[in-house]
Amino acid sequence: MKLYDFKMAPNPQRVNMFLAEKGVEIPIVEINTRERAQFDESFKAINAISQVPVLELDDGSCIAESMAICRYLEELHPEPALFGEDAKERALVEMWSRRAEFTGYLAAADILRNSAPAFEDRGLPGVPGGVPQIAELVERGRNSMARFFAHFDQRLSDVRFVAGDAFTVADITTFVTIRFATRVEVEIPAACGHLKRWFEAVESRPSAAA
Repeated sequence: MKLYDFKMAPNPQRVNMFLAEKGVEIPIVEINTRERAQFDESFKAINAISQVPVLELDDGSCIAESMAICRYLEELHPEPALFGEDAKERALVEMWSRRAEFTGYLAAADILRNSAPAFEDRGLPGVPGGVPQIAELVERGRNSMARFFAHFDQRLSDVRFVAGDAFTVADITTFVTIRFATRVEVEIPAACGHLKRWFEAVESRPSAAA
């Protein structure tokens, strides 16, 4: 088993943080997306849509998409349970992880891909060229991030972790989203004290450095 990964990219960071929480080590093959290594034919044979991370199993099967990889690893290493302990917990983890991804992570990605010079003509992931940046998506992304911060701050006024009492993949998705947003100079607003408290607590976990 090996993981095709680029540690500086946010989706691989979700898998790396998950592995660290599990205490599991997997050999890493770095695919430097800054140098467009994801578009090499050798990697496209592993993942036709040219995106990391990808988990290659010993039988040659490949699993792409960060949460699909984490779900597979959860089956192999069920403790600690990062997708919840019972039906209700698993549903809440899924709900909050998807909210973080759809309202925060995708918004941060819109800001980056439509403003950073490195992504000129690469407005969509996995496409080597021909997708122009759209300036209007930057403002829309910032507005969405503001709603994301307010919503998660309210949530964390009532609970210790995003999905409840235990640390889960919902916290990983939310944490990586916020750290990703800082790359486009979007920070947690000063008014969001509950979210700041939570972020600092998660940032102090050893897995945050994975």
